Amino acid sequence: GDVLSESVIRLENVSYSYGDKQVLKDINFSIERGMFMGLVGPNGGGKTTLIKIILGLIKPDKGSIYLLDKPIETFKDWNRIGFVSQKANTFNKGFPATVFEVVAMGLTAKIGYLRFMRKKHKEKVLDAIEQVGLSDYAYHNIGNLSGGQQQRVFIARALVSEPKLLILDEPTVGIDYKNVERFYDLLHELNVKKNLTLLLVTHDTGAMTEHATNVACLNQTLHFHGKSEEYTALSAEYLSEIYGYPVQVIVHDHD
Repeated sequence: GDVLSESVIRLENVSYSYGDKQVLKDINFSIERGMFMGLVGPNGGGKTTLIKIILGLIKPDKGSIYLLDKPIETFKDWNRIGFVSQKANTFNKGFPATVFEVVAMGLTAKIGYLRFMRKKHKEKVLDAIEQVGLSDYAYHNIGNLSGGQQQRVFIARALVSEPKLLILDEPTVGIDYKNVERFYDLLHELNVKKNLTLLLVTHDTGAMTEHATNVACLNQTLHFHGKSEEYTALSAEYLSEIYGYPVQVIVHDHD
């Protein structure tokens, strides 16, 4: 491979089966530094499996994976890869932790128990909380925040270890429309201002094509892997073929 490659993630010929059901087939996929990549595709199309492979949770049947240009087998810098799952926002109301404490959990790998927290760590936590616009809530109980606010707390928790890449799996599930817009604005800002590379798994193709720089469309194989504008220009017919059911796209009429 190219030594000066800027890829944050690179998958080469990755395949994976559950039993005799092939879920991923010959996936060649890369995310370059600074990209905001939206990963879309039908349910059961393999999106979750792909994320698990990238996070090293499952091993593919064949193929190679490189994270920050290192083979996944020898990759050690897991704090450079942040992950926000869709389960992040299912905190019960009574959970006895402040926003500060939850975000600080993102540092525990580095500092062991929180009681040994030094001033610089405390500043990092407060800085991450500020980046997601929740400074006023730092010492509030997380259970008392709205779903959209809670989800931003989990982004702050992922940001506190200063990752190079942030992976978000369906992060807007259960968040109302207005807060979803703010959420995408936050991701856009992190991508543009902090040059944070993002991989967002989502059903929300509309909001995604607006903010993401690149799109990958997965249904067992990669049916599309390119720039957002090119994805937006795909015909509804083609997308419906990929998804296996009619997909509405706002298509510009070229007649």
